Amino acid sequence: MPSFDLKNPVWRKRAAQAGGLIVVAGLAFALWPSPQPSKTNGRPGGPDGRPVAVTVAAAARRDMPIYLDAIGTVQAYNTVTVRSRVDGELVEVLFKEGQDVRAGDVLAQIDPRTYRAQYEQALATRDKDSAQLEAARRDLARYVSLGDRVSGQSVDTQRALVRQLEASVRADEASASNAKTMLSYTVIAAPIDGRTGMRLVDRGNIVRASDATGLVTLTQVQPISVVFTLPQQSLGAVNERLRQDGKLSVQALQPETRALADTGELELVDNQIDQTTGTIKLKAVMPNAERKLWPGGFVNVRLLLSVRKDGLVVPAQAVQRGPQGTYVFAVKEDRSVEMRSVKVTTVEAGQALLDDGLTEGDTVVVEGTAKLQPGSRISTGEKGAEGQGGEGKGGGQRKGRPDKQP
Repeated sequence: MPSFDLKNPVWRKRAAQAGGLIVVAGLAFALWPSPQPSKTNGRPGGPDGRPVAVTVAAAARRDMPIYLDAIGTVQAYNTVTVRSRVDGELVEVLFKEGQDVRAGDVLAQIDPRTYRAQYEQALATRDKDSAQLEAARRDLARYVSLGDRVSGQSVDTQRALVRQLEASVRADEASASNAKTMLSYTVIAAPIDGRTGMRLVDRGNIVRASDATGLVTLTQVQPISVVFTLPQQSLGAVNERLRQDGKLSVQALQPETRALADTGELELVDNQIDQTTGTIKLKAVMPNAERKLWPGGFVNVRLLLSVRKDGLVVPAQAVQRGPQGTYVFAVKEDRSVEMRSVKVTTVEAGQALLDDGLTEGDTVVVEGTAKLQPGSRISTGEKGAEGQGGEGKGGGQRKGRPDKQP
């Protein structure tokens, strides 16, 4: 066996390696954390074993509205393209673009001279035939008064002439009435209350009854319609409420700000379901007094289906979602929490309406759920709460902070 000699390079290298290993082992022993006693007494809490600071709230009962939400399109309640019913020169345009008009207001005038002449001609023909009829009736009366001195054939001929002239007079009256109607068409009036659009024909142009473009388009914006669609699964509930109440309230919200634009009533449920999309079309009518709704615009629609009386609600933040569905962290008497499955019917104004899983007064965790697991202890930062065995059954939300450690 070779002797140990530090002057030997081989032994010096081995001694250096052994010294390094001893130093590393010493540092590892010095830095290795010593085991700490558990502060949770077997009940999980926060990462450091302390109770988790949370905000809690109690389940309470209140009236809760149930809405059906949809996207709707605003449509004019009535739309009319104003056209000329006779041919002629447009001599006057009496409206301004964008003007509000009432039914019967004059919008334009067509040159009436030709139609006035035709009317006067029809009146003259009627008067001429009326004079002939009057003379024929007098002759018939004389023939009848003469008795046997006038042949029966002459009387019959005169009676036929009277009937012929009576028919001519009736035809003349019809012609005069038609000419008068055509003359009235030279004055173009608004058929409905509405707002004028852009002028489509200028003064001086020849307009015809066959023109497709018309003079102007009128749209009725007060009231106004909102058309929207719902899934066919909602049809049964909507029809049932209509049978019970006769009407349903509909809200229109601005899509950008969700601000309420107007409130109206459901007027129409379409008579068939769209088989392509599986939806049903509905129409609501709104007064639009402030004109916040405009034809062609999009709005968010909320149909008030019903109001749940004394429904059980909790803050919507308390409801969590997992692989098994929705649940909440319910606070037990020993200030620990448990996961409890719940059935959410709807969420409105930050409140969740529950059908199952909780009872009135049960306390749930609203904020701080990220650090919780079943059995975790909680703290709301209230003095004396540790010994009360829960958070109280009737309070609202309570803001929490970690309890102070001695």
